[in-house]
Amino acid sequence: MKGIILAGGTGTRLLPLTATTSKQLLPVYDRQMIFYPLNSLIGAGIREILIIVSPQYAGSYLNLIGSIFEKRGVSVSFVVQKEPRGLAEAFILGEEFLDGEPGALILGDNIFEASFREAVESFTTGGRIFAKSVPDPERFGVVEFDESGKVLSIEEKPKVPKSSYAVPGMYIFDGRAASFARAQKPSHRGELEIVDLQKAYLDLGELDVRVLEGAYFDAGTHDALLEASNYVKEHDWKSKFDPLMESAITEFNVEFKRLVSLK
Repeated sequence: MKGIILAGGTGTRLLPLTATTSKQLLPVYDRQMIFYPLNSLIGAGIREILIIVSPQYAGSYLNLIGSIFEKRGVSVSFVVQKEPRGLAEAFILGEEFLDGEPGALILGDNIFEASFREAVESFTTGGRIFAKSVPDPERFGVVEFDESGKVLSIEEKPKVPKSSYAVPGMYIFDGRAASFARAQKPSHRGELEIVDLQKAYLDLGELDVRVLEGAYFDAGTHDALLEASNYVKEHDWKSKFDPLMESAITEFNVEFKRLVSLK
């Protein structure tokens, strides 16, 4: 399976921090936010990754990530999103990269403690999303289950949520995702909504939902960014990073210090 990280957007909820850099390049404790979704994909066994970035920060991502995985069997490529048109557009922008294969899309500001390896390795067809009980589900897409765990409905930011289960930013779809996204009509916000893509699979009876354990952060606000940083520090999250990921970051740090010392 291939993986996509959506790291475009303007990050207006994090102004003035995002006036000078991409939201996903802000630090979460001791490393940039982008390393956390990268770790989720690499830890799930995914070795081909596309990062969708905004044009003004493309160079920053290349400087940070461009070659650190080359000798570790991980291919990272980039595509520029000129302006955000909804989360489902990620599958359209990544259509050539996916080349008809299943893809896992993770949002660049979502931080997961849980491992997705089993969910990725066992995936065959259809769609697979995740559910996490949160205290403020009205901020998210909300999934409603029946007594047997079957999905009844998914609503985007409902005023009166039918459950406490939010749909966080990790989605797995088969090779039809791009064509389904192209067939969508933009919402009242003018965007291709990820919830409509989920509903397309739900209507076909092909949507699987897994309940997530462990900590989860949507680090798109100042409070959430601070909370995530504190949790990462207090729970020694670095020790839980995939060894491949951790070695790449360590080597980058050593090489950067060497280059600085030569100046």
